Amino acid sequence: MDIEEIKKEAIEKIEKIKENIDLDLFRKEYLGKKGKIRDLFSLIKDLPIEEKKTLGQKINQLSLEIEEIFLLKENSFKKEIKEEIDFSFPAKATELGSLHPITQVRREMENIFQMMGFSVVEGPEIETQWYNFDALNIPEGHPARDALSLGKTFYLKNGNVLRTQTSSAQVRYMQKMKPPIKIIIPGKVYRYETTDASHETNFFQLEGLYIDKNVSVSHLKAILHKFLESFFKRKIEIRLRPSYFPFTEPSVEVDMLCTVCNGKGCAACKKTGWVEILGAGIVHPNVIKNGGIDPKKYKGLAFGLSIDRPTMMKYKINDIRLFHSANLNFLKQF
Repeated sequence: MDIEEIKKEAIEKIEKIKENIDLDLFRKEYLGKKGKIRDLFSLIKDLPIEEKKTLGQKINQLSLEIEEIFLLKENSFKKEIKEEIDFSFPAKATELGSLHPITQVRREMENIFQMMGFSVVEGPEIETQWYNFDALNIPEGHPARDALSLGKTFYLKNGNVLRTQTSSAQVRYMQKMKPPIKIIIPGKVYRYETTDASHETNFFQLEGLYIDKNVSVSHLKAILHKFLESFFKRKIEIRLRPSYFPFTEPSVEVDMLCTVCNGKGCAACKKTGWVEILGAGIVHPNVIKNGGIDPKKYKGLAFGLSIDRPTMMKYKINDIRLFHSANLNFLKQF
């Protein structure tokens, strides 16, 4: 047991240390729980008391000396690091983020409808089948309820679904509030889709609901025409085509004159001169009744549009999948 030899060895090793990681290894080798100092103490436990006392003092002294040279080296490293940092040098500018284009367009749409007297409300993304289908006049056996057919619904193990449209919040709101009701319901919806440039499994919709006495199709057309002109910031020509939705009667598809070719026909409008922009109609009496409102006394209008596709039109984005790609080069443009 050569205490002086261990001390000499430790001094030589620490003089060669150039990095913090090696300094930490040195501390473990000599001062750690399984280090050389602890080993020395274990060797003297069976010695006579006098020898144990003498050697114990020498080992304690060795431990203090090695700890001292360790601390001196550690402090020299800290000093070197401080000297390398120039605190007077200007900090690197922080790069600011920006709102997602979907968020920007959603807020713009909300502002337009709020100026027309609509309130913004939200509903749950996980819905019961009753609110997502039955309450909206979509009976069992309807294709929209098929998990793999036209409806392409995501069913959960407990029988609930990921909502397929924001319309599911209509009845929830009617059950809590009395007419007149004038709301929009923006939010994410889910469809079992094959993804491509124009289809995603999750996307954003904005639902509108207006219930009062003497509501008519003319109110519907006026509201939508005002909204589209405010959103696209130009004169817009629209047309209403007969259609079918279980929750409205009559139902219409709303087209707008193509803003790219002004109705002449181009790739954007598939050579028709018109672009389908949203679905709408007069709320079916069964839906009003399911909301706890008398359909003989009140009527309603409803409309629903994608937020993603108007965003694509507004910013000339050619692939809907970019919205969920987390591609910073794409997002920095906005």
